[in-house]
Amino acid sequence: MAAGALNTCLPLLRLLADGRPHSGEALAEALGISRAAVWKQIARLKNLGLKIDSRIGSGYRLSRPIEFLDRAFIARELNGPEGCSSRIEVFTEIDSTNSHLFSRERPAPGELGVCLAEFQRGGRGRRGRSWVAPLGGGLCLSLAWTFAAQPADCGALGLAAGVVVRRVLEGLTGLKLKIKWPNDLIWEHRKLAGILVELSAEGHGPCLAVVGVGINVSMDSTALDEIGSSGADAVDLASAMQGSSPSRNRLAVRLINELSMLLRSYDSTGFAPYLDELLAVDYLRGRGVKVLGDAHSVSGTAAGIAADGGLLVDTVEGVRKILSGEVSVRAMT
Repeated sequence: MAAGALNTCLPLLRLLADGRPHSGEALAEALGISRAAVWKQIARLKNLGLKIDSRIGSGYRLSRPIEFLDRAFIARELNGPEGCSSRIEVFTEIDSTNSHLFSRERPAPGELGVCLAEFQRGGRGRRGRSWVAPLGGGLCLSLAWTFAAQPADCGALGLAAGVVVRRVLEGLTGLKLKIKWPNDLIWEHRKLAGILVELSAEGHGPCLAVVGVGINVSMDSTALDEIGSSGADAVDLASAMQGSSPSRNRLAVRLINELSMLLRSYDSTGFAPYLDELLAVDYLRGRGVKVLGDAHSVSGTAAGIAADGGLLVDTVEGVRKILSGEVSVRAMT
């Protein structure tokens, strides 16, 4: 679908968002369009990954209700130190929340940039991979913060963010989650969320950090299978919680508040306050792994996380520390 075309279908989608059946006639009347136009818009929404059932006599029904992001609610519920502000943007459709924040003027000192989207055309994961999130089925959130200078532990910022996101999710859902180095949250061996941190520094001057968080909230099996095709089985909150899932707006508020605290303090505290908690939920420890880097691969047994966030791998040549790479699990223990 062409950029911006979703906006044409948005009034229809809002009528279907409750997950109840709506007749084509009623939808056409409410929107002031023909039933043929309703049918065409339904087809466009299906192309965005939405599953819409259509039955003679009952009409159209969205398979999973959608709670639209509410900028006013999010802004009202945010906590922030006196003198600090947040620049909040919520899009129906965007290329990438991370890319958008990088394209904007960097936040002023003490200001937090926040971008959320219902649908990303070009959502990104690590190492150039795409992040799949059907419209309204996930939470696509990015935060931008300007450090006065590049933090000493900037390489571990993504892991610290993982610890914070895990705290929020466990607090809201009760799910017991693990963190898979370097950037995934895992529930029962399946990927629930991912984190992408990107930095832009100017010598010894200010450093822009953009922390992107993608969470599978409520998706159909087709979308989860598409995510799994990249090599990691996926799960959403609705499945893990047996049909229920937390409010996306309340989840967004909690994440922004907690990640904001992380960013405001990270240049002074570094990664150390998060290490012990990470070690306690290290998904890889004791598992056989293969780490693929740009010009190397290392195989062995994951042996924990170093103080700077590096992955420790016990190999036949001794323990090696890996600072970046893609991990595949070779054995389950």
